[in-house]
Amino acid sequence: MEELIRKAAVLHEALPYIRRFHGRTFVIKYGGHAMIDEKLRDSFARDVTLMKYVGLNPVVVHGGGPQIDEMLKSMGVVSERIDGLRVTDERTMDVVEMVLGGKTNQEIVTLICNHGGRAVGLSGKDDSFMLGERVTQMKTKSGTMVDPGRVGIVKHVRTDIVEKLMKADFIPVIAPVAVDSDGKSLNVNADTVAGKIAEALGAEKLVLMTDIVGVCDKAGKLIESLSADDVAALRADGTISGGMIPKVQCALDALAGGVNKAHIIDGRVQHALLVEIFTDHGVGTEFTR
Repeated sequence: MEELIRKAAVLHEALPYIRRFHGRTFVIKYGGHAMIDEKLRDSFARDVTLMKYVGLNPVVVHGGGPQIDEMLKSMGVVSERIDGLRVTDERTMDVVEMVLGGKTNQEIVTLICNHGGRAVGLSGKDDSFMLGERVTQMKTKSGTMVDPGRVGIVKHVRTDIVEKLMKADFIPVIAPVAVDSDGKSLNVNADTVAGKIAEALGAEKLVLMTDIVGVCDKAGKLIESLSADDVAALRADGTISGGMIPKVQCALDALAGGVNKAHIIDGRVQHALLVEIFTDHGVGTEFTR
């Protein structure tokens, strides 16, 4: 009985948010430990399925770096990175597409379907809906400029196919592979892809699931809410640095592009997605204009 009462209380707390967000789009970058741990995988699949069931429109953009590393290692291929981006020659691009657009994407689709949802897998090559441009030069730590190969940035997102899937009650599951003007594949950072898709869809929220609690102050305490001005000050004093910079910038770019709010949340927490969306306290850092 106590458990039923607790669940009823949780549902009661969520109802105002369900009403407020009914019909709205939420773009979720799914990655990190939440893609590997079985309990977290099940938790995520149940969460996005429930979101769709109560009238929200989740769109999933997934990563897959560790899975790509594992495949390349099995082939004896050494993978280099510059500022977190994988140097991608033609052979590596084939592996990226095989892992992201094939195995990983379909595993997530199957996972959602097994938990009662309806999901369809896509990459930017499907209907050429995500058009990109190749990055021709990147600077190494030594200052040398190198060509990173098939690394790209997103220039334009055509939302037709994603919108049609959402209207047909499917959950789109998108691999971060874009296509250039010649029809060739490009390897694009998954956070960036999620942000650009959120902008194009006019999403209510962009949610970046990570393996950290969110943005913390210098004492290690979670900062629950940040504006663009707050971020500038924290970058200036070194509080936000290193690998957190591109994630925070992704959130700010999404806000500048019209997304209402952006969040960095701890994907290591079960049901983190629902807690962030349907409660006052949340589980990460919220970014506001």
